[in-house]
Amino acid sequence: MDNKVCLVIGAGDATGGAIARRFAREGYHTCMTRRTRHLDELEKLAERIRDDGGSATAFGSDAREEEEVIALVNKIEKDIGPIEVAVFNIGANVNFSITETTTRVYRKVWEMGCFAGFLLGREAARVMIPRERGTILFTGATASVRGSSGFSAFAGAKHGLRALAQSMARELGPKGIHVAHAIIDGAIDTQFISERFPDRYALKDQDGILQPDDIAESYWQLHDQNRSAWTFELDLRPWMETW
Repeated sequence: MDNKVCLVIGAGDATGGAIARRFAREGYHTCMTRRTRHLDELEKLAERIRDDGGSATAFGSDAREEEEVIALVNKIEKDIGPIEVAVFNIGANVNFSITETTTRVYRKVWEMGCFAGFLLGREAARVMIPRERGTILFTGATASVRGSSGFSAFAGAKHGLRALAQSMARELGPKGIHVAHAIIDGAIDTQFISERFPDRYALKDQDGILQPDDIAESYWQLHDQNRSAWTFELDLRPWMETW
């Protein structure tokens, strides 16, 4: 099999989808996952990539379930090609005061935002290490480096994901595998932002919110770096974002 594969966990209609499309333009077969109930939407993204001349496969999979992640990686490696790039792009953003944050909410957010990243990272490393090459990219957020009021669960998960990425980068870098963590520090051009934060969305025409295609371009650049100058952490924010 000659297919180079880019696996995107959490390929929605914004950032994850843009990443999948960007790597497909470079000749990668993009394998994209969302939960099974969203598979029809994901199939439309795969069709769009194919219509544009690329190749793509949509998978319904729960990234929190160890057996499903193992089976997914094994199937791709066996039936499609070697995973050269693995992208973890699950958000898991929720907002609750600390007294309203239930055990269930905290655990679910951690499972989606951190534990699922561990599962992907481990399984991607397992197949990349023997080849002594590969790229593993984790999508972080402002909450990866500082918590805010109402975001205890989200910040806990994102801090954990960043620590995971740091540990993996130090372990896997000497083995030829580039691990990087991108901090997305700002609102992204999505339907959610347009509906929930119209004032922020109004800044779009001034380049005041992050564009998924521009984020995807940065992910491609991370992967395309020469190993003499690998980036571990990249901050992405609009020019007018305060920080």
